[in-house]
Amino acid sequence: MTTTTPAPPVAKGGADRPKTAAGRVRRRLNTRVASLVSIVIAVLWTLPTFGLFVSSFRPEQEIKTTGWWTFFTDPQVTLENYQDVLFGRSSSAGQLASYFVNSVVITLPSVLFPLAFAALAAYALAWIKFRGRDWVYIGIFALQIVPLQMALVPLLSFFSQGVSVGGVQIMPAWNLDDEQRFIQVWFAHTCFALPLAVFLLHNFISQLPGDLMEAARVDGATHPKIFRTIVLPLITPALAAFGIFQFLWVWNDLLVALIFAGGGNEAAPLTVRLAELAGTRGNEWQRLTAGAFVSIIVPLIVFLSLQRYFVRGLLAGSVKG
Repeated sequence: MTTTTPAPPVAKGGADRPKTAAGRVRRRLNTRVASLVSIVIAVLWTLPTFGLFVSSFRPEQEIKTTGWWTFFTDPQVTLENYQDVLFGRSSSAGQLASYFVNSVVITLPSVLFPLAFAALAAYALAWIKFRGRDWVYIGIFALQIVPLQMALVPLLSFFSQGVSVGGVQIMPAWNLDDEQRFIQVWFAHTCFALPLAVFLLHNFISQLPGDLMEAARVDGATHPKIFRTIVLPLITPALAAFGIFQFLWVWNDLLVALIFAGGGNEAAPLTVRLAELAGTRGNEWQRLTAGAFVSIIVPLIVFLSLQRYFVRGLLAGSVKG
């Protein structure tokens, strides 16, 4: 005759209770209250942008005398603001079309250059052993705390006067024309972006499985081949995530563009012109409503098209084997 030992009692609801802190937090965020709070925050965050969008289609007199919410009681729609901003009815008006192209020319290389250099540097710091590697990484990490404003004057001196040591000119001044000022802006944005880019990509690349790298080396793969065929496909989400951040930063930048591209030459981007849309006395601010939405078209397209990579890049911390 066999006897069975009764199973210990299970607390009611114990099977559904998360065992980890992350699980408990995730469960709380999936409640109806959390969803309602998220919706309220999204509405409050979007409301000013929606009001700006409505105002961009209203006549100048209506914008300056009434609030945007009055549009729903007395709707008056016009495209005059967009026509004024894009093509300009006078020399002081918008004419953003050419500046829009300048922003694209400035932004694309300013995103691709730091991504390429940072990916190579992050791989070298993560998987190539050389003397002083840790100190190099610490130095790159420390550069993130240097304010951008502190580097503007040295960079401007570097472009205009070159580099001299002991009275000997070891690097001449750049002396670029107005149409060549794009190079200065590319160089500046690349320098400012590299510390953060190397730090983020290094953290991602260093968490790749060591067995995968070792197997590739056993098969005779060199570092360039490993980087091209193994590392790059795995870090695509991280590259896309940083690329979105860098794109938004460069596209919306005014300080660097104003200093290195200038406000009166042919290399000025969209943000420089947007700052001048209100006129010399600030009484033409109705143009800003249309100009703001012209400037966010491209960043909005970029974010929506790369959104899935952006989320994967933010959540990535390991590789599924």
